[in-house]
Amino acid sequence: MKLIGIEEHFLTAEIRDAWSAIGLDAVDPSVAFHSGTIEARLLTLAEDRLALMDETGLDVQVLSLTTPALHDLGRESIQIARRANDMLAEAVARHPTRFQALATLPVAMPEEAAEELDRCVRALGFKGTMLCGRIGARNLDDPTFTPIFQCAEALGAPILLHPRAPTMAVREAYYSGFDPQVDAAFATYGLGWHYDAGIQFVRLVLSGTFDRMPGLQVILGHWGELVLFYAERLAAMDRVSGLAHPIATYLRRNLYITASGMFLPHYLARAVAVVGDDRLLFSTDFPYQYRPGRDARRFLDNCGLTKSAKAQFAHGNWLRLTGERTEKP
Repeated sequence: MKLIGIEEHFLTAEIRDAWSAIGLDAVDPSVAFHSGTIEARLLTLAEDRLALMDETGLDVQVLSLTTPALHDLGRESIQIARRANDMLAEAVARHPTRFQALATLPVAMPEEAAEELDRCVRALGFKGTMLCGRIGARNLDDPTFTPIFQCAEALGAPILLHPRAPTMAVREAYYSGFDPQVDAAFATYGLGWHYDAGIQFVRLVLSGTFDRMPGLQVILGHWGELVLFYAERLAAMDRVSGLAHPIATYLRRNLYITASGMFLPHYLARAVAVVGDDRLLFSTDFPYQYRPGRDARRFLDNCGLTKSAKAQFAHGNWLRLTGERTEKP
């Protein structure tokens, strides 16, 4: 059974150096995670990566730039994004049966970001894009980012909402007071990342984004970034939200859920209960969650879904969502 991982990350030396040039490592603890073996695996799009894919049982990786992407860069991110996307396109062309791609965008420049998304999907055959939460002090529901979402809807290109570290003020208020390593973990992969990404999606819902763009499709990793586990409490806002539909409708109509390497059958069951098995996507969150022992394939084999639903989870839902876009101008 073909297995496609839709949240599998990469990094380029240019982007790593651009982060360093603006001192991003001093304000975003996640930058320090991209070192050693993790960095080496992020930087390669060749045989070493393919070997690890084979070992874990993954047939296809959908490649996306790791957090915090280009969100903290300014106008220079336009050309950085273009070079990263051209490099990705070359990697996909070398291994067309093993790699697909999500566009890297100069998000701080929304009009240019929309143009780059259009180029990536129409000219390069990319499947969608990934956004990493806030841009400076602005959340993704800020009207300035509307061109990106409008472009994605028009193209039928899904947007993966990926975690990023909360702002310094939030980290100091909620995630500090321990050993520095504990503070960093607590604010990122321990909890903070996932609250931040889930809140970005909820803000898009509450701002009416999906009423204005009903065809827009968003993906949340890590089994919904906590959102699914509080679906009932979110629904209590229906009486005050002023939205066109109950919040449950947006969860079922505009949201896809992926595993991000958290291979937990009871989380999968919760996702099915909230969004349905036709909105489940597979992913391993490479290289962060890579574990030897044919880990990805073993989870698929033992996840508890019916054979038909398992095939949809493994590849069918992704192929339907992206429409197998292969056309070139």
